[in-house]
Amino acid sequence: MINNFMAEKLIITFDEYTEIVEKLAIEIHNSYKPTVLVGIMRGAAPILDILSRVLKLPIAYIVIQSYAGNGMEDKQGQLMFAREISSLAENKDFDKVLLVDDLSDTGLTLNKSIEWLKNYEPTKNYINEVKTACLWKKKSSTFEPDFCPVKLDSDPWIVQPTEHYEEMSMEEIIKRNK
Repeated sequence: MINNFMAEKLIITFDEYTEIVEKLAIEIHNSYKPTVLVGIMRGAAPILDILSRVLKLPIAYIVIQSYAGNGMEDKQGQLMFAREISSLAENKDFDKVLLVDDLSDTGLTLNKSIEWLKNYEPTKNYINEVKTACLWKKKSSTFEPDFCPVKLDSDPWIVQPTEHYEEMSMEEIIKRNK
């Protein structure tokens, strides 16, 4: 299925993407019953949308800036967390948290996010368990997610279906849609 390597890039089509998210949903459904889904923005946004619809769970988002530099493929920078979780979930929903990201690259973002969540004042006393899920785990990642349908044997740059928008200007989009 996924074998489009171009200059150490793994190019994912939208159909491949949704298929992987569905496999992740099945993994979770078969062995875990979370009470809330917490996504790491931006990568987890489309995953959380699908998982919340399939698993019928409330969602929350943590906004983290983790990459610094001019290009999409720059090295990971210092992590900066937003002050608050964005969610309509109630505190009691945070009993069994499933923390979701698109990938485990180095493992730093997932490790630090678990730590941040467990110390987040409004919900920390309600959290009894945090498990993790992502679509891809890169070979060099030191973090082992609880749920992950694709474990890569290398460390390619993963080009996700919407990533090309980062390189497009609004003028280009207008021109394409005339």
